[in-house]
Amino acid sequence: MTERTEAAEPAGPVGPGGPAGPAEAVAPAGPAEAVVPFGPPVRLAALLARRELGLRLVAGDPGAELHWVHTSEMADPYPYLLGGELLLTAGVQLADAGADPERFVARAAQAGAAALGFGVTPVYDTVPEALAAACARHGLPLVEVEPGTTFAAVARAVWRLRADARLHELRRVTDAQRALATAAARPGPVPAVLKVLAGRLGGRAALYAPDGSEYAAAGRGLTPEEAAALSRLVAVVARAERRPSSASDTVAAGGAVGPGGGAGGAGGGAGAPGTAGGTGGSGTEGGPGAVAARGTGGPGTAGGPAGPGTGTGGASRGVRLVAYSLGTGREGLTLGLALARHEEADQRIAETAMVLLSLLTAPHQGADEATRSAALVRLLLGARPEEVAPLLGEAPWTVVHARGGDGQAPPALGTPLVDAAGGTVRALLPAGREAEPQPGWTLGVSAPAGPGSLEAADAQAARALRRAEAAHTGLARHRAGGLDALVDPAEADAHARALLGPLLDSPALLETLRVWLSLHGGWDRTAAALGVHRNTVRQRVARCATLLDADLEDAQTRMELWFALRRL
Repeated sequence: MTERTEAAEPAGPVGPGGPAGPAEAVAPAGPAEAVVPFGPPVRLAALLARRELGLRLVAGDPGAELHWVHTSEMADPYPYLLGGELLLTAGVQLADAGADPERFVARAAQAGAAALGFGVTPVYDTVPEALAAACARHGLPLVEVEPGTTFAAVARAVWRLRADARLHELRRVTDAQRALATAAARPGPVPAVLKVLAGRLGGRAALYAPDGSEYAAAGRGLTPEEAAALSRLVAVVARAERRPSSASDTVAAGGAVGPGGGAGGAGGGAGAPGTAGGTGGSGTEGGPGAVAARGTGGPGTAGGPAGPGTGTGGASRGVRLVAYSLGTGREGLTLGLALARHEEADQRIAETAMVLLSLLTAPHQGADEATRSAALVRLLLGARPEEVAPLLGEAPWTVVHARGGDGQAPPALGTPLVDAAGGTVRALLPAGREAEPQPGWTLGVSAPAGPGSLEAADAQAARALRRAEAAHTGLARHRAGGLDALVDPAEADAHARALLGPLLDSPALLETLRVWLSLHGGWDRTAAALGVHRNTVRQRVARCATLLDADLEDAQTRMELWFALRRL
């Protein structure tokens, strides 16, 4: 006989106030709304396909979607279910005199259980016929668990299938995001993004102008019913007053749109048949084919349980229609989608495309600005700087650091690639553009660098700026070449690391020595360049001399250290 384990259950339903007694277990007449976990569900058919478990479908639909696994021998399982479970039982509660399989199955179905697993032995040798008949009447799939299979093994199989499904979903989203980012960087990015989006979702993607006309589209055609329903959604999103961020609808496989109206969120009222509800906070579908409008205001409250075919978890029957406002102004464009699948991954892919299209269709956006937006998107989605830099200009690049201005706008350096945050303005100049002195500003300019060396160029510009400030000049450039260019770079780097080894763990000492040598040992100018007291400079230089065991008054020593510092 195989031992079966059961999770401990409280004496009554658990609510906000804690466990309640049996007398408090009062349930509504209708089915409970399932609490769907994050991640894709598992089809019962996939679990039945695991031959090592020896499961057999006795009654019901193998297409049921499983979100959880729960074991119970309680006569009334309702208080302990969240919805979407595979409820496992050995039938201990059904062996009592007067036990009613009909009531047990009805309560499990009301709680939203996805399927019932019945373990034969130690109580029953076969699945009771009355139990199978009750499951068939209530549409609850019934699975026989053979004696050699533990409930723990079934639960483990479900969680493994869920983990595999989640990994597959993440890979699909990642691949789609890469494809969308690539499309956004092509010439004619808007049609390219729509084409990729329609292909990844297996449906249609279209942009609609404020008047409801199609601006651009890709993918399969729509049936008249789908086109009419999507047009209503676009009108909801595009209307001038209190525009929601999105609206959705479901068209049944036969083309019929359900009559139920959506329930608006906080601040929104019930909608008319087939139209959106209020445009306040977030709302959920109120019936078959209902429209749900999600506003941009405060948090909304659910308008009621979703109707048939409008579930948010797996692939519900029918075509899912969604409209997103792109946030490109009060009279902006709207993205309309017809999705063959209703999975979480599809929503993530659609949201990525919505962000890309918002950037690409922003008002008054020129070609150069659109290209920069595409480069930014690709960087955020994981592209390397070497791949993105050609979109912004030709290499080599020059980094410029600037300080001053007395609160004025950043200096006109002939490039839009400017970071003015903080006390130092940083700019990237593509090939063919030279930094020139700017009145009221002090500039430090790096040597030209490729996309993979911009970090080193940024450090060069910072050092050049400090040198310019110490010398009270308007512009200083990084100085490269000279005699050190005649030395093999690898050998020079190795020598520099060996010579300056005692200082490598102290960036402050290295920078102080570098600035002090560049300013010919001037204590006051070094202190001004570093923003520290002159005594601090003296102490740091003395510490460097001690660690290096070198005479810093010797010109030969200074020269050798200076060449070494330039290699770091």
